[in-house]
Amino acid sequence: MLRRLGLGDEDQAAWEASGLPAGAFEDWLTDRLARRPAGARAREVYGADDVHDFARRAILGALALGPGDRLLELGCGGGLLLRDALATGAQAVGVDHSEDMVALARERAPGAEVVLGGAETPPFPDGAFTAVAMSVVLMFLPDPVAVLRECRRVLASGGRLAAYTTAPELRGTPAAPEPVASRARFYTDAELAALAERAGFAAVAVSNDDGGQLLTGVRPPA
Repeated sequence: MLRRLGLGDEDQAAWEASGLPAGAFEDWLTDRLARRPAGARAREVYGADDVHDFARRAILGALALGPGDRLLELGCGGGLLLRDALATGAQAVGVDHSEDMVALARERAPGAEVVLGGAETPPFPDGAFTAVAMSVVLMFLPDPVAVLRECRRVLASGGRLAAYTTAPELRGTPAAPEPVASRARFYTDAELAALAERAGFAAVAVSNDDGGQLLTGVRPPA
């Protein structure tokens, strides 16, 4: 399976060094590929200019960032969205729980602040940002509403949310292959909108482009 997914000797050695039982292999592999990317292959994939470019374009189009904005990206991966946000004149901050991705994001977006941490507990004060983004992150969250509430908390009044994820119709396709698909969460457009509404967002909308879903919302005035 490692070879089929483009992984190599470094990944084989990492699996053997993990000491995990054979039954944990697919969970470990999902982490290494997508939930907590690590290793040379992950750095190559998430550092490539075209990785998730469709999601990046959709998010940036929705947020329409400018010099007055301060963006937080949860699960910032290799930092390409942070890099593009900086090019608009906005300030950009990224959080990721993969040490490899934090290091890569700091290389690819040297003007951004990038910290190691989880989406569930972003270490920032209330109202610190005008925009929050997540790209292919929601599908891996055990409690997406809790994370969306944190997004709302760190947004200033009128701050914008844009989160890109994968719809159920893409489960098991190259966009969401196994074993990742069995360990991810997929939402219909209505279910996705309901998550944001439960978290307290207003003006919630979901656009679906051939299974790529863009969730947007606004933090209402206090």
